[in-house]
Amino acid sequence: MKKYLLPLLTLIVLVLAACTSDSEVEEEVSESEEGGSSSGEAIDFSIMSLPNSLDPHAANDGYSLYVMTNIYETLVKLNQDLELEPGLAESYEQTSDTTWEFKLREGIKFHDGSDFNAEVVKANLDRVRDEEVASPLAFLFTEISEVEIVDDYTVNIHTKQPFAALPAHLAHPGGHMISKEVIDKDYAEMEEGGNPLTEVNKTPVGTGFFKFEDITEGEQITLVRNEDYWGDPAKPESITFRAVPEDQSRIAELTAGTADIIYPMDPNDVEQVDSSQEAEVQQRPSANMTYLGFNTEKEPFNDENVRLAIASAIDKNAIIENILVGIHEVAETPLNPTVFGHSDDLEPIEYDLEEAKNYLAESDYPDGFTAEVVLNSRTHQDVATYIQEVLKELNIDLEISLMEAGAYQEYTANGDHEMFIGGWGTVTLDADYGLYPMFHSDNIGAPGNRTRYSNPEVDELLDKARVELDEETRLQMYEDAQQIIIDEEPLIPIFHTKLLTGINSNLDGYYQYPSSFPYLKDLEPK
Repeated sequence: MKKYLLPLLTLIVLVLAACTSDSEVEEEVSESEEGGSSSGEAIDFSIMSLPNSLDPHAANDGYSLYVMTNIYETLVKLNQDLELEPGLAESYEQTSDTTWEFKLREGIKFHDGSDFNAEVVKANLDRVRDEEVASPLAFLFTEISEVEIVDDYTVNIHTKQPFAALPAHLAHPGGHMISKEVIDKDYAEMEEGGNPLTEVNKTPVGTGFFKFEDITEGEQITLVRNEDYWGDPAKPESITFRAVPEDQSRIAELTAGTADIIYPMDPNDVEQVDSSQEAEVQQRPSANMTYLGFNTEKEPFNDENVRLAIASAIDKNAIIENILVGIHEVAETPLNPTVFGHSDDLEPIEYDLEEAKNYLAESDYPDGFTAEVVLNSRTHQDVATYIQEVLKELNIDLEISLMEAGAYQEYTANGDHEMFIGGWGTVTLDADYGLYPMFHSDNIGAPGNRTRYSNPEVDELLDKARVELDEETRLQMYEDAQQIIIDEEPLIPIFHTKLLTGINSNLDGYYQYPSSFPYLKDLEPK
């Protein structure tokens, strides 16, 4: 980790002050301030896996988003008080039930030197909704009917129906603004027979405070500070994201000073890091829910009684206390308490081993069966091992398969799995994003519905809630949908995570959103 050169620069300025006139010194300092800092930290960030893609319209996995949120920006953003505020938009307002007007900031440049303007906004929102592009993030913007260019820096976004969650959806990384020049190249490649969502991944160009430098496939991605950033420039000189799949390898690098930040962390490793002199663990609230999911299209998990039997056999409190050392919190419902739409009035499935045996006896598989559960982290493996032991009481033989993150994502998106342990972060902190991609039948597969769950009543409730403007009515719809989901149990909510990040004790300015996205712009030595 390179140390700041600011003390040396300060010394140089003081020496110059002794040798030059006051006006010359003031001119020198002014030029330095206008140009931004020319030095800073080179930050090493070790994560479990590299992104699946650096195209905001192509990837919705955590590791992709951790990197992309530093390259791109959105029209609307969440601040650190978790309030929506203008981002690349200077202001926005709802001018009718189905129209939102966005006034854009002027003078912003992409990393390739091209202009950010209304034409760019239209190109991005048209592309993410283009059926030929087939973006897995399209569900965020399906309510948009038209993006109208009013003038160079004014856009009207028209929706098919009233859509209360539009600003929150535009704050999601799926709303990241990509250089139109790169989008045009992507379409040109498609016209030549190439695959969509390819060119942007190869040349990720945004307006963010970091810009893409290079990638070593399977190993690392380096971003460097955008010296021409329209706002306050980033403090670090560069960020290198390195793929380090093994938990203990990441910890060893952190405590040895090779890595500055590591994420994620297993709860059982918190004490080890905190007891070192070189690093500490930051714990933050999340918007995440970790769950045991079933492929409801495959036997025996298309049988509701089988799912309810397994749900009733799992003691979540025992998991929290014995496996997760009391750090995470029991999840009884699909939505984290930090999310708008969470309800304490729902009736969850309670732990009751005798009731579990009754459910299985009423199923088509009273004598038990063998099944595979797939997962991609040590924490999930520990939880699966507990579940494996519990299910022996039901004569269910559970085989555990630990997979690499990218292979796991593809396997579960394609529906090749039987059971899986997964997680979902409600990035927008709104129930629409916590429920619509996870449980609506339109989103089976990569968009989020990896249980392949389909219930027309739930679909209808989620569709209506998307466009309901009355808050109380909307909340009731989400509560009703969640109760149906809980009763049918396509997945078992197990715990709501605390975000556990290991960080060099000499670094300050780290922040992590409940979505788990790291904010790296203000990192600096203490």
